[in-house]
Amino acid sequence: MTIKGVLFDFSGTLCRIEPVGDWLSAVLGEAGIDLPDAELADLTAQLTHAGAQPGGPEPQQVPPHLKELWQTRDASAEQHRAAFTAMSRQVALPDPALHDALYNRHMTAAAWRPYPDAVEVLAELKSRGIATGLISNIGWDTAPVVDAHGLGRHLDAATLSYQHEIQKPDPRLFLIACEAIGQDPRDVLMVGDDRRADSGALDAGCAVHFVDHLPVTERPDGLRPVLGLVGATA
Repeated sequence: MTIKGVLFDFSGTLCRIEPVGDWLSAVLGEAGIDLPDAELADLTAQLTHAGAQPGGPEPQQVPPHLKELWQTRDASAEQHRAAFTAMSRQVALPDPALHDALYNRHMTAAAWRPYPDAVEVLAELKSRGIATGLISNIGWDTAPVVDAHGLGRHLDAATLSYQHEIQKPDPRLFLIACEAIGQDPRDVLMVGDDRRADSGALDAGCAVHFVDHLPVTERPDGLRPVLGLVGATA
């Protein structure tokens, strides 16, 4: 198998969202709300438990009335916002407007950090003439974030679930992504951190390589094996 194209997941693969406490603190600061450390820590723990941060920790429990919305949250921008703000609203914040402010914050470049080797790996693949693309289950356009962090200029295309109303692991989304970078799926390597969602690439005919969804300081070179165009792993 000759790899002619590489698809990358966004959250947990190329970039990592800021910690929940930093996310909350940033929004509180913008709103001019100052909380005691103990209250800030308690709200952070509650938001973490609720899984309220897109790209952050998974919810410990999804309320029954939200299960259907949660399962299809990445199929549209409206569902994505509705799902995450509903999870956030399980937590009593000082001002109800903070729930939407938190959601808005996570779509900004300031809320994300690229993994240390992300730009290097993308640039090297491009220099070899290998097509690169982003594929993500998400409810908003990642372009401003990847561009701000220097990743966008090394990507040929982005395939986002909400734009196609198809979520990974549905192989149709991977086929769309392969077409977007102009490559046959049999010549494409998918790189992701979610073994359930990203394994759908196998059904599309791609090879798959997994990385660990870790804080950026704990995964300095997790993407570099891709430069050796690693074999398929499941």
